[in-house]
Amino acid sequence: MVPIAITMGDPAGIGPEIVVKLIADERCDLPLVVIGDGDVLTRAAAITGLDVPIRTLTSPEDLTPGSGVAYVLPVTALPENLPWGRVDARAGRAAYEYVAKGVELALAGRVAALVTAPINKEALRLAGLAYPGHTEILAKLGGSDAYAMMMINNEIRVVLVTIHEPLRAALDRITVETERTAIRLAYDALRRAGIAAPRVAVAGLNPHAGENGLMGHEDRDVIAPAVRAARADGIDASGPWPPDTVFMRARNGEFDVVVAQYHDQGLIPVKYLGLEHGTNVTIGLPFVRTSVDHGTAFDIAGKGVADHTSLLTALRHARTLAGAR
Repeated sequence: MVPIAITMGDPAGIGPEIVVKLIADERCDLPLVVIGDGDVLTRAAAITGLDVPIRTLTSPEDLTPGSGVAYVLPVTALPENLPWGRVDARAGRAAYEYVAKGVELALAGRVAALVTAPINKEALRLAGLAYPGHTEILAKLGGSDAYAMMMINNEIRVVLVTIHEPLRAALDRITVETERTAIRLAYDALRRAGIAAPRVAVAGLNPHAGENGLMGHEDRDVIAPAVRAARADGIDASGPWPPDTVFMRARNGEFDVVVAQYHDQGLIPVKYLGLEHGTNVTIGLPFVRTSVDHGTAFDIAGKGVADHTSLLTALRHARTLAGAR
Protein backbone atom coordinates (compact mmCIF):
# COMPACT_ATOMS: atom_id res chain seq x y z
CA MET A 1 0.00 0.00 0.00
CA VAL A 2 1.32 3.45 -0.92
CA PRO A 3 1.82 5.42 2.31
CA ILE A 4 0.49 8.85 3.17
CA ALA A 5 3.14 11.48 3.89
CA ILE A 6 2.93 13.83 6.86
CA THR A 7 5.14 16.89 7.05
CA MET A 8 6.36 17.72 10.55
CA GLY A 9 5.60 21.42 10.26
CA ASP A 10 7.65 24.09 12.01
CA PRO A 11 10.10 22.20 14.27
CA ALA A 12 9.72 24.83 17.00
CA GLY A 13 5.93 24.56 17.10
CA ILE A 14 3.50 21.84 18.14
CA GLY A 15 3.82 19.98 14.83
CA PRO A 16 6.36 17.39 16.06
CA GLU A 17 4.31 16.74 19.18
CA ILE A 18 0.99 16.19 17.40
CA VAL A 19 2.70 13.96 14.83
CA VAL A 20 4.08 11.76 17.61
CA LYS A 21 0.70 11.66 19.34
CA LEU A 22 -0.98 10.73 16.08
CA ILE A 23 1.37 7.82 15.50
CA ALA A 24 0.84 6.58 19.06
CA ASP A 25 -2.95 6.79 18.65
CA GLU A 26 -4.48 3.35 18.05
CA ARG A 27 -7.05 4.98 15.74
CA CYS A 28 -4.23 5.74 13.31
CA ASP A 29 -4.13 2.57 11.22
CA LEU A 30 -2.56 3.78 7.95
CA PRO A 31 1.02 3.46 6.68
CA LEU A 32 2.65 6.85 7.24
CA VAL A 33 5.93 8.49 6.32
CA VAL A 34 6.91 11.54 8.35
CA ILE A 35 8.93 14.11 6.43
CA GLY A 36 10.89 15.82 9.15
CA ASP A 37 13.66 15.37 11.68
CA GLY A 38 14.18 12.26 13.78
CA ASP A 39 15.93 14.06 16.65
CA VAL A 40 13.12 16.60 16.98
CA LEU A 41 10.54 13.81 16.99
CA THR A 42 12.54 12.01 19.67
CA ARG A 43 12.40 15.15 21.80
CA ALA A 44 8.69 15.47 21.10
CA ALA A 45 8.11 11.88 22.23
CA ALA A 46 10.01 12.63 25.44
CA ILE A 47 7.91 15.66 26.37
CA THR A 48 4.71 13.71 25.78
CA GLY A 49 5.90 10.65 27.69
CA LEU A 50 5.08 8.41 24.74
CA ASP A 51 7.12 5.37 23.74
CA VAL A 52 7.28 5.98 19.99
CA PRO A 53 10.27 4.37 18.26
CA ILE A 54 11.85 6.53 15.54
CA ARG A 55 13.04 4.77 12.39
CA THR A 56 14.89 6.59 9.58
CA LEU A 57 14.06 5.85 5.94
CA THR A 58 15.86 6.74 2.74
CA SER A 59 12.68 6.52 0.61
CA PRO A 60 8.96 5.86 1.13
CA GLU A 61 9.35 2.51 -0.57
CA ASP A 62 11.46 1.30 2.37
CA LEU A 63 8.50 1.55 4.74
CA THR A 64 7.58 -1.59 6.64
CA PRO A 65 4.11 -0.91 8.01
CA GLY A 66 3.89 -1.17 11.76
CA SER A 67 1.64 0.61 14.22
CA GLY A 68 3.17 2.93 16.79
CA VAL A 69 6.44 3.50 14.89
CA ALA A 70 7.49 6.85 13.41
CA TYR A 71 9.10 6.25 10.03
CA VAL A 72 10.99 9.43 9.23
CA LEU A 73 12.30 10.66 5.92
CA PRO A 74 14.91 13.31 6.79
CA VAL A 75 15.39 16.27 4.48
CA THR A 76 17.57 18.89 6.11
CA ALA A 77 19.74 19.08 9.22
CA LEU A 78 18.69 21.11 12.25
CA PRO A 79 20.81 22.31 15.19
CA GLU A 80 20.58 20.29 18.38
CA ASN A 81 18.13 21.56 20.97
CA LEU A 82 16.39 24.04 18.69
CA PRO A 83 14.23 25.93 21.23
CA TRP A 84 10.52 25.26 21.37
CA GLY A 85 8.07 28.09 20.91
CA ARG A 86 10.32 30.65 19.22
CA VAL A 87 10.27 32.08 15.73
CA ASP A 88 13.45 30.87 14.06
CA ALA A 89 14.62 31.23 10.46
CA ARG A 90 16.21 27.76 10.59
CA ALA A 91 12.89 26.23 11.57
CA GLY A 92 11.12 28.20 8.83
CA ARG A 93 13.52 26.96 6.19
CA ALA A 94 13.21 23.37 7.40
CA ALA A 95 9.39 23.55 7.38
CA TYR A 96 9.50 24.72 3.77
CA GLU A 97 11.87 21.91 2.78
CA TYR A 98 9.54 19.34 4.33
CA VAL A 99 6.65 20.63 2.22
CA ALA A 100 8.79 20.74 -0.93
CA LYS A 101 9.81 17.12 -0.44
CA GLY A 102 6.21 16.12 0.18
CA VAL A 103 5.07 17.78 -3.04
CA GLU A 104 7.85 16.04 -4.97
CA LEU A 105 6.77 12.64 -3.64
CA ALA A 106 3.06 13.32 -4.23
CA LEU A 107 3.59 14.46 -7.81
CA ALA A 108 5.59 11.30 -8.48
CA GLY A 109 2.85 9.11 -7.00
CA ARG A 110 5.21 7.78 -4.34
CA VAL A 111 2.81 8.82 -1.58
CA ALA A 112 -0.98 8.61 -1.78
CA ALA A 113 -1.61 12.02 -0.20
CA LEU A 114 0.10 14.81 1.70
CA VAL A 115 -0.96 15.84 5.21
CA THR A 116 0.73 18.89 6.68
CA ALA A 117 1.35 20.00 10.26
CA PRO A 118 1.35 23.79 10.82
CA ILE A 119 4.05 26.18 9.66
CA ASN A 120 4.82 29.69 10.89
CA LYS A 121 4.58 32.56 8.40
CA GLU A 122 7.00 34.80 10.29
CA ALA A 123 9.62 32.05 10.38
CA LEU A 124 9.21 31.65 6.61
CA ARG A 125 9.85 35.34 6.10
CA LEU A 126 12.95 35.25 8.30
CA ALA A 127 14.21 32.41 6.10
CA GLY A 128 13.75 34.58 3.02
CA LEU A 129 10.65 32.75 1.79
CA ALA A 130 7.98 35.23 0.74
CA TYR A 131 4.93 32.98 1.01
CA PRO A 132 1.84 33.95 3.02
CA GLY A 133 1.03 30.34 3.85
CA HIS A 134 0.94 26.66 2.98
CA THR A 135 -1.62 27.05 0.22
CA GLU A 136 0.53 29.35 -1.89
CA ILE A 137 3.63 27.16 -1.45
CA LEU A 138 1.72 24.06 -2.54
CA ALA A 139 0.23 25.81 -5.56
CA LYS A 140 3.62 27.12 -6.68
CA LEU A 141 5.44 23.80 -6.26
CA GLY A 142 2.49 21.84 -7.66
CA GLY A 143 2.22 24.03 -10.75
CA SER A 144 -1.38 25.06 -10.10
CA ASP A 145 -2.73 28.41 -11.29
CA ALA A 146 -6.32 27.77 -10.21
CA TYR A 147 -6.53 26.68 -6.57
CA ALA A 148 -8.42 27.47 -3.39
CA MET A 149 -8.62 26.68 0.30
CA MET A 150 -11.51 24.51 1.41
CA MET A 151 -12.24 24.13 5.12
CA ILE A 152 -14.38 21.19 6.13
CA ASN A 153 -15.71 19.59 9.28
CA ASN A 154 -18.55 17.22 10.03
CA GLU A 155 -21.15 19.94 9.51
CA ILE A 156 -20.13 22.40 6.77
CA ARG A 157 -17.71 22.93 3.89
CA VAL A 158 -16.37 26.35 2.95
CA VAL A 159 -14.28 27.43 -0.07
CA LEU A 160 -12.55 30.82 -0.10
CA VAL A 161 -12.43 33.22 -3.05
CA THR A 162 -9.48 35.11 -1.49
CA ILE A 163 -7.11 33.60 1.04
CA HIS A 164 -4.15 35.11 2.90
CA GLU A 165 -4.53 38.77 2.05
CA PRO A 166 -5.34 41.94 3.96
CA LEU A 167 -9.05 42.63 3.79
CA ARG A 168 -8.58 45.85 1.81
CA ALA A 169 -6.52 43.99 -0.82
CA ALA A 170 -8.91 41.04 -0.84
CA LEU A 171 -11.77 43.29 -1.88
CA ASP A 172 -9.90 44.26 -5.04
CA ARG A 173 -9.44 40.59 -5.94
CA ILE A 174 -13.14 39.80 -5.89
CA THR A 175 -13.97 39.77 -9.60
CA VAL A 176 -16.35 37.84 -11.81
CA GLU A 177 -13.47 35.62 -12.88
CA THR A 178 -12.19 34.83 -9.35
CA GLU A 179 -15.77 34.09 -8.28
CA ARG A 180 -16.32 31.73 -11.21
CA THR A 181 -13.02 29.97 -10.47
CA ALA A 182 -13.89 29.44 -6.81
CA ILE A 183 -17.35 28.13 -7.68
CA ARG A 184 -15.92 25.73 -10.26
CA LEU A 185 -13.19 24.51 -7.88
CA ALA A 186 -15.75 23.90 -5.12
CA TYR A 187 -18.05 22.01 -7.49
CA ASP A 188 -15.26 19.86 -8.96
CA ALA A 189 -13.79 19.06 -5.53
CA LEU A 190 -17.12 17.78 -4.23
CA ARG A 191 -17.69 15.79 -7.40
CA ARG A 192 -14.33 14.08 -6.88
CA ALA A 193 -15.29 13.42 -3.27
CA GLY A 194 -18.33 11.47 -4.44
CA ILE A 195 -21.16 14.03 -4.40
CA ALA A 196 -22.88 13.64 -7.77
CA ALA A 197 -24.59 17.04 -7.96
CA PRO A 198 -23.09 19.48 -5.42
CA ARG A 199 -25.23 22.43 -4.35
CA VAL A 200 -22.96 25.48 -4.20
CA ALA A 201 -24.10 28.50 -2.20
CA VAL A 202 -22.20 31.76 -2.69
CA ALA A 203 -22.01 34.12 0.26
CA GLY A 204 -22.52 37.80 -0.36
CA LEU A 205 -19.81 40.30 0.41
CA ASN A 206 -21.86 43.10 1.95
CA PRO A 207 -24.55 43.06 4.67
CA HIS A 208 -27.76 41.47 3.38
CA ALA A 209 -25.85 40.63 0.17
CA GLY A 210 -25.90 44.30 -0.76
CA GLU A 211 -29.68 44.86 -0.81
CA ASN A 212 -29.54 45.24 -4.63
CA GLY A 213 -26.98 48.02 -4.48
CA LEU A 214 -28.14 49.84 -1.36
CA MET A 215 -25.21 48.47 0.70
CA GLY A 216 -22.51 48.15 -1.94
CA HIS A 217 -22.45 47.15 -5.58
CA GLU A 218 -20.21 44.07 -5.53
CA ASP A 219 -22.97 41.54 -4.85
CA ARG A 220 -25.13 42.85 -7.70
CA ASP A 221 -22.40 43.65 -10.24
CA VAL A 222 -19.76 40.98 -9.56
CA ILE A 223 -21.02 38.00 -7.56
CA ALA A 224 -24.48 37.64 -9.13
CA PRO A 225 -23.14 37.56 -12.72
CA ALA A 226 -20.59 34.92 -11.70
CA VAL A 227 -23.34 32.78 -10.21
CA ARG A 228 -25.40 33.11 -13.40
CA ALA A 229 -22.38 32.10 -15.48
CA ALA A 230 -21.76 29.07 -13.27
CA ARG A 231 -25.37 27.99 -13.66
CA ALA A 232 -25.03 28.35 -17.42
CA ASP A 233 -22.08 25.94 -17.14
CA GLY A 234 -24.33 23.35 -15.52
CA ILE A 235 -23.35 24.00 -11.88
CA ASP A 236 -26.08 24.10 -9.23
CA ALA A 237 -24.91 27.46 -7.86
CA SER A 238 -27.02 30.05 -6.07
CA GLY A 239 -26.55 33.42 -4.43
CA PRO A 240 -25.27 35.78 -3.42
CA TRP A 241 -26.91 34.93 -0.09
CA PRO A 242 -26.74 37.13 3.04
CA PRO A 243 -23.49 36.05 4.69
CA ASP A 244 -24.91 36.12 8.21
CA THR A 245 -27.29 33.22 7.51
CA VAL A 246 -25.89 31.19 4.60
CA PHE A 247 -23.53 29.13 6.78
CA MET A 248 -26.38 28.18 9.09
CA ARG A 249 -28.43 27.13 6.08
CA ALA A 250 -25.56 24.96 4.83
CA ARG A 251 -25.19 23.41 8.27
CA ASN A 252 -28.89 22.56 8.18
CA GLY A 253 -28.40 20.66 4.91
CA GLU A 254 -29.67 23.14 2.34
CA PHE A 255 -26.28 23.44 0.58
CA ASP A 256 -23.25 21.16 0.19
CA VAL A 257 -20.64 23.93 0.21
CA VAL A 258 -20.47 27.68 0.75
CA VAL A 259 -18.16 29.88 -1.31
CA ALA A 260 -17.01 32.66 1.04
CA GLN A 261 -15.48 35.91 -0.12
CA TYR A 262 -12.55 36.37 2.26
CA HIS A 263 -10.56 34.55 4.93
CA ASP A 264 -12.37 35.41 8.13
CA GLN A 265 -15.85 35.35 6.61
CA GLY A 266 -15.37 31.69 5.80
CA LEU A 267 -13.11 30.44 8.57
CA ILE A 268 -14.87 31.88 11.61
CA PRO A 269 -17.99 29.69 11.23
CA VAL A 270 -15.87 26.58 10.61
CA LYS A 271 -13.55 27.15 13.55
CA TYR A 272 -16.38 28.15 15.86
CA LEU A 273 -17.68 24.60 15.50
CA GLY A 274 -14.40 23.27 16.93
CA LEU A 275 -10.76 23.44 15.86
CA GLU A 276 -10.28 19.78 16.62
CA HIS A 277 -12.86 18.79 13.98
CA GLY A 278 -11.72 21.01 11.12
CA THR A 279 -9.52 20.19 8.15
CA ASN A 280 -7.91 22.43 5.55
CA VAL A 281 -7.99 20.97 2.02
CA THR A 282 -6.18 22.64 -0.87
CA ILE A 283 -8.34 22.13 -3.96
CA GLY A 284 -7.06 22.52 -7.50
CA LEU A 285 -3.80 20.63 -6.89
CA PRO A 286 -2.79 17.54 -8.88
CA PHE A 287 -2.60 15.57 -5.62
CA VAL A 288 -4.52 15.31 -2.33
CA ARG A 289 -3.41 17.67 0.43
CA THR A 290 -5.07 18.15 3.81
CA SER A 291 -3.94 19.93 6.94
CA VAL A 292 -4.89 20.88 10.47
CA ASP A 293 -6.97 24.03 10.84
CA HIS A 294 -4.78 25.56 13.56
CA GLY A 295 -1.36 27.16 13.80
CA THR A 296 1.99 26.40 15.41
CA ALA A 297 0.77 27.39 18.91
CA PHE A 298 4.18 28.57 20.10
CA ASP A 299 2.65 29.42 23.49
CA ILE A 300 2.22 25.72 24.34
CA ALA A 301 4.97 24.18 22.18
CA GLY A 302 7.29 21.93 24.14
CA LYS A 303 4.85 21.40 27.00
CA GLY A 304 3.35 18.11 25.85
CA VAL A 305 -0.25 19.35 25.98
CA ALA A 306 -1.12 19.91 22.30
CA ASP A 307 -4.21 18.11 20.97
CA HIS A 308 -3.64 16.01 17.85
CA THR A 309 -7.32 15.49 17.00
CA SER A 310 -7.29 17.91 14.07
CA LEU A 311 -4.31 16.08 12.56
CA LEU A 312 -6.14 12.77 12.93
CA THR A 313 -9.17 14.31 11.22
CA ALA A 314 -6.97 15.64 8.40
CA LEU A 315 -5.48 12.18 7.94
CA ARG A 316 -8.93 10.61 7.70
CA HIS A 317 -10.02 13.16 5.10
CA ALA A 318 -6.81 12.53 3.14
CA ARG A 319 -7.54 8.81 3.09
CA THR A 320 -11.11 9.41 1.88
CA LEU A 321 -10.11 11.89 -0.82
CA ALA A 322 -7.20 9.76 -2.04
CA GLY A 323 -9.50 6.75 -2.21
CA ALA A 324 -12.06 8.73 -4.22
CA ARG A 325 -9.39 9.75 -6.71
